[in-house]
Amino acid sequence: MKILVTGAAGFIGFHTCQRLLAHGHEVVGLDNINDYYEVGLKFARLNELGIAQESASIFNTISTSTKHGAAFKFIKLGLEDRENLPVLFQNETFDVVCNLGAQAGVRYSIENPETYIDSNVVGFLNILECCRHHQIKHLVYASSSSVYGLNSKIPFETSDPVDQPISLYAASKKANELMAHTYSHLYGFATTGLRFFTVYGPWGRPDMALFLFTEAIVQNKPIKVFNHGDMERDFTYVDDIVEGVIRIIEKDTVERIKSSNAYKMYNIGNNNSVKLTDFIEEIETNLGKKAIKEMLPMQAGDVAKTWANVDDLIKDYGYAPKTSIKEGIQKFVDWYRGYYGVGGQ
Repeated sequence: MKILVTGAAGFIGFHTCQRLLAHGHEVVGLDNINDYYEVGLKFARLNELGIAQESASIFNTISTSTKHGAAFKFIKLGLEDRENLPVLFQNETFDVVCNLGAQAGVRYSIENPETYIDSNVVGFLNILECCRHHQIKHLVYASSSSVYGLNSKIPFETSDPVDQPISLYAASKKANELMAHTYSHLYGFATTGLRFFTVYGPWGRPDMALFLFTEAIVQNKPIKVFNHGDMERDFTYVDDIVEGVIRIIEKDTVERIKSSNAYKMYNIGNNNSVKLTDFIEEIETNLGKKAIKEMLPMQAGDVAKTWANVDDLIKDYGYAPKTSIKEGIQKFVDWYRGYYGVGGQ
């Protein structure tokens, strides 16, 4: 298949491109390479895919991978670009679109609301319109566990009400789900939304807890522990997440559309909840150093506990997350030390 992956220079998008290429698919990666976090990390991910920074920096120009040849191409482009995005769809004739590109971060959305509407709402509408007008068979897109908002029922299920978002980021992701449902209903192409739970692993985002904690401990700086440590998260290793995404992309959707199931929504997580304090202890073990903890109250827009019920994904796709926190954190710390040249204990 020929697949467009938006957010290709991002954490999950990069890993998804790698796995799709390993499975023999033809991939076009798209990213606007914004400066929400260190752009050098984004260019380094692209370099792993065979796209040099010099060529990746040129707006609206297709670059071909030096590692994968014509099987992987990259274009720097924003989702909100209503003029050039349809041209890309017209020229490349994709079979499937995997939309992982979005403005990420719950806390950042409180300070920069306009950015989220531009990327996550306007940009998503442009993706839907391109899918509609260019005969895309299937749109797989990233939603978020943040849509559950003030939901206190554990574990979270896709049948739970999600009408109480507590951040604009969450509201933008819920808007995506509603928009996808509308387009599947009106135009008959398959859309599959994935509510990602806390994803971690090598090449991860610098604004996420694992990266922040590791960096601070290495530099002998305090880590910020919100809600005084009384937090739990469904931490999910990136390889397990990507395995689920690939299974969904590769499964034919013809029967789904025939049976009026064009729109689908799934949780994708580790099917387990881990205490933040246990998560920190595992990082300390791998670094051989104790963290200096700054205990803080709950942040605005945050929740105390997340836990994904992934029974539907197991039933429909044989999804089976298998990476333990112990194994996953060790792999991240090994990558972090290698990437930043940090020595052992």
